[in-house]
Amino acid sequence: MQDSHWSLMMEGSKYADRLPIGLEKVIHTVSAETVKQFYKKWYHLHHMAVIAVGDFPDTKSVVELIKTHFEDKYSEPNPPPLPIFQVPSHIEPRFSCFVESEAAGSAVMISYKMPADELRTVKDYKDMLIESMFLYALNQRFFKLSRRKNPPYFSSSAAADVLVHPMKACIMTASCKEKGTLEALESMLFEVARVRLHGFLEHEISIVRALLMAEIESAYLERDQMQSTNLRDEYLQHFFRNEPVVGIEYEAQLQKTILPQISALEVSKYSEKLRTSCSCVIKTVEPQASARIDDLKKVLLKIDILEGEGSISPWDEEKIPEEIVSTKPTPGSILNQLEYSKIGASELILSNGLRVCYKCTDFLDDQVLFTGFSYGGLSEIPESDYFSCSMGSTIAGEIGVFGYRPSVMMDMLAGKRVEVGMKVGAYMRSFSGDCSPSDLETALQLVYQLFTTNVTPGEEDVKIVMQMAEEAVHAQERDPYTAFADRVKELNYGNSYFFRPIRINDLQKVDPFKACEYFNSCFKDPSNFTVVIVGSLEPTIALPLILQYLGGIPKPPEPILHINRDDLKGLPFSFPTGIIREVVLSPMVEAQCSVQLSFPVVLKNGTMALNWQVEEIHRIGFLSKLLETKIMQVLRFKHGQIYSVGVSVFLGGNKPSRTGDLRGDISINFSCDPGISSKLVDISLEEVLRLQEEGPSDQDVLTVLEIEQRAHENGLQENFYWLERIVRSYQSRIYDGDLGTAFEIQDEGRSSVRQCLTTSTVQSTLQRILPNPCKKQYTAVILMPRTSRFQLLRSFFQSTHTSYIRDAKVIASIAGLTLLGLTFWRYSRSTLRS
Repeated sequence: MQDSHWSLMMEGSKYADRLPIGLEKVIHTVSAETVKQFYKKWYHLHHMAVIAVGDFPDTKSVVELIKTHFEDKYSEPNPPPLPIFQVPSHIEPRFSCFVESEAAGSAVMISYKMPADELRTVKDYKDMLIESMFLYALNQRFFKLSRRKNPPYFSSSAAADVLVHPMKACIMTASCKEKGTLEALESMLFEVARVRLHGFLEHEISIVRALLMAEIESAYLERDQMQSTNLRDEYLQHFFRNEPVVGIEYEAQLQKTILPQISALEVSKYSEKLRTSCSCVIKTVEPQASARIDDLKKVLLKIDILEGEGSISPWDEEKIPEEIVSTKPTPGSILNQLEYSKIGASELILSNGLRVCYKCTDFLDDQVLFTGFSYGGLSEIPESDYFSCSMGSTIAGEIGVFGYRPSVMMDMLAGKRVEVGMKVGAYMRSFSGDCSPSDLETALQLVYQLFTTNVTPGEEDVKIVMQMAEEAVHAQERDPYTAFADRVKELNYGNSYFFRPIRINDLQKVDPFKACEYFNSCFKDPSNFTVVIVGSLEPTIALPLILQYLGGIPKPPEPILHINRDDLKGLPFSFPTGIIREVVLSPMVEAQCSVQLSFPVVLKNGTMALNWQVEEIHRIGFLSKLLETKIMQVLRFKHGQIYSVGVSVFLGGNKPSRTGDLRGDISINFSCDPGISSKLVDISLEEVLRLQEEGPSDQDVLTVLEIEQRAHENGLQENFYWLERIVRSYQSRIYDGDLGTAFEIQDEGRSSVRQCLTTSTVQSTLQRILPNPCKKQYTAVILMPRTSRFQLLRSFFQSTHTSYIRDAKVIASIAGLTLLGLTFWRYSRSTLRS
């Protein structure tokens, strides 16, 4: 689909023949001499740059270092000019309708090609801002339309980017219900035509202006903490496209000067570039055919007529409340306060029972992160209510968990850098957020609203959510990878309902009132929540806000979902006791193969202290990285059969109590050629077995230690890393009311494992944590392409030399093959044991 669409987009240019990266057949056939000639022709120093960005003691020494290594290099004089391949424009729109059985859903894409703008003058910068404002404003309308009654699509967005030099495209996309592509197309074109006729409202542009102002202010505040990669990319654009490098100070000043001068009329005029006569290409993707090219043309004609007649009404804007919290709550008080000097954190117990831990940092001047959690989640729900309650967050999110519909909330948060989300998991309920220090009050107001809002499902809200859920389920069923992933879960976790994918018949049993009732109960009692806040905090400002909005959450007269972590129910799952190797056959348009090799992990609680269990978890982290490195070396660099490999650890199915074993698995994942998949599973098993019997090399251990240490050092300079460490200490099995002790044990566990990590300790850990030998207990699931019964029939006809004449024997053969195909199809719907 991509290749075909790309050819249509680039028709008339060299890009339509092939992508710049080249052709696969060249890799198979190219000679060494051709490669040398290509290098000699194009790899000239005139076309190269060396860019170095980092925490250098002084730039002069770095410049000298670059000169030392590059000054004596030379290349042939008079290099050929770099070619520019133009893409011709066209007045008549182009269309393509793709029917793809594996498509994730129905979608529409509208592309408007145009010359890529240069960015050299202040006017160029203003034009860039106008384009950004237009796209922001249009996306806001698209979002609001998706949340109205009978929406034309589930989601829609517009963006602009350079596709090939010197051409860019403004691309609008929408995902929609099945057979809904024409309606989605009409809605997007209708909205752009509405902007051409009536323009954006001044209120819409003021919201966009505030958003862009907030972004540049955040960048300015963190100008001394900018990632080196961001600065490097600026220099790259300067080298590749001759864009000026002006620095964030000047850019912030420039943007603050220009933004207030840009009117709604100037932004609206950008819509003139988005006419279907302006090199427009329209694509639809559907799992089953419904839209045809003639249908698409009729939609375009309809919008042209409506716009020409002026029959499109102006935009109807929703009324936006001025305050998130209409009546501010009475502040709570601090019942107890503890200081943890080694962590640099303070802990408060508030009068409503809420526990708050905060840590002030100076990593990023414009970032505050927070997470709140409480024990008790979907594990406590009867299986009969599981699917209804698991849909609670989705349905409530559509209605508005903060007291306002999402489309209204979007405008209320305009110009504020605030994100707050919530989740109901197996054993915990949680919310998390990210905001700037100046918007901390708004973020905490949203948390207050989360606890004080009762979500009631309306008929239209539920209809939209369930329709989106059904489309998502259908999309998963079309995805070849889904059958593979489902079977892996079924094998590794014993077909537990907790890991079983949701089906259409499950959705039909969902009770939206029960779902919302359960969601409301999850965020109602503050006394069993712990909140961790990390970032650029000023305690004299932050503490009053914490007391007012977190301490002001009313405590219910009776505890709600107040569950001790030791009393939580465990998830029903178990790993197979022997060896299972299966092939999952799934129909595919293009043959592909995925492999997952899994081993059980059990950390016994009764035979070791909790401190030892903490160390074991750290060891598993080191082992996963070691296994990933070694399997990669064997499968890619020794045998040359895969591109990448991943090793993942799952311990998330365990209740967070201080008792019980820790169970889970370690999985090795890779993609490969279908014909050698089973062989690569054997090679992987042999490598794991070799590590168990011989251990890794000293260099292997040193490499893993260096990778982990670098990640740790980088993490110590990041708010998220500290937030995650503190939350993990609260949630760890060793936590018993003292954060400092839990944090220290976690830290000491990591240090102890690092100090003792040798070839012999790694070997013994592999023997202890994995089945020993590894070949005695594992699951290996392989996704393979399945040939359909129709392809079998087609191949049969192609193999025969008769065209129209059919005698009795041929007819009998066809009937027998059809029966065989049907049998094969039924059989392959389940997996095959090898």
